[in-house]
Amino acid sequence: MPRLVVITTGGTIATSADTEGVLRPAHTGAELVAGLDAQVVDLFTLDSSQLTPAHWVRIGDAVGDAAGRADGIVVTHGTDSMEETALWLELTYAGAVPVVLTGAARSADDPDADGPANLRDALTVAASPQARGLGPLICFAGSVRPPLGTTKVGGPALFGGRSPVGEVSAGTFTVTGTKRRAFLGAGADPARVDIVAAYPGADGTAIDAFADAGARGLVVEAMGAGNAGTPVVEAVARACARGVAVAVTTRVPGGRASAAYGPGHDLVRGGAVLVPELRSSQARVLMMAALGLGLPVVDVVGRWG
Repeated sequence: MPRLVVITTGGTIATSADTEGVLRPAHTGAELVAGLDAQVVDLFTLDSSQLTPAHWVRIGDAVGDAAGRADGIVVTHGTDSMEETALWLELTYAGAVPVVLTGAARSADDPDADGPANLRDALTVAASPQARGLGPLICFAGSVRPPLGTTKVGGPALFGGRSPVGEVSAGTFTVTGTKRRAFLGAGADPARVDIVAAYPGADGTAIDAFADAGARGLVVEAMGAGNAGTPVVEAVARACARGVAVAVTTRVPGGRASAAYGPGHDLVRGGAVLVPELRSSQARVLMMAALGLGLPVVDVVGRWG
């Protein structure tokens, strides 16, 4: 039998309603994995909105430790920031042992709780020889997706973006697509990168403040095809002149950032790098890993953004 390890971090899959009806993480890993053939590592029990980059490093360390004794690893995680943690692992984990992230849309005490089925599916993927060498994966509602380009979108599937790598049905993992591993390097120290929204009437206050606070990078979530008002464009140029790396995404779901219009062209001329496909949440993680490893942001974004 495959040796499986489940690393638990909290999230909806571990929540139940308290006396006021508020959902809070309350269940241990042993409770989640009861009846399943897996070793449990209770790392922490948090709502994933409370996680920081330091938690990503802790999860990565736990994964690396488990990979030395396991044939497959599952990480249970809240869905609010699963896309960030999954991408961080994708960028920094080089092992062949499968690492599968999963969670739940409904609490453990919900009559229609989906966590148990998602966990069983994730264990199926982690135990499958077909998953070996694919790197980290997200398994949710029977769909198995690559971390890069996968974000929370709501609806029954909850996650969308890039095409699935495979699916789980009747206890079997089937590969239906391909995946390129976006590994950048092990031991990355996540650099500070902040996100700034561009909107009608926005000025450069936030960009200047983040630069003053020591940000090594910024992601500007721009309008349309990657556009922003003149004050934002000017602030981006100031930040770039100070050595701050600036990337530009779009707030449009499914949109692509480009320099097709004047403002987008001016952002690039000021030193910004356009991120064609990734949403701001994942563009930030990509920049954090690149800067933490001392890699040129423009090259990393050009290959993986």
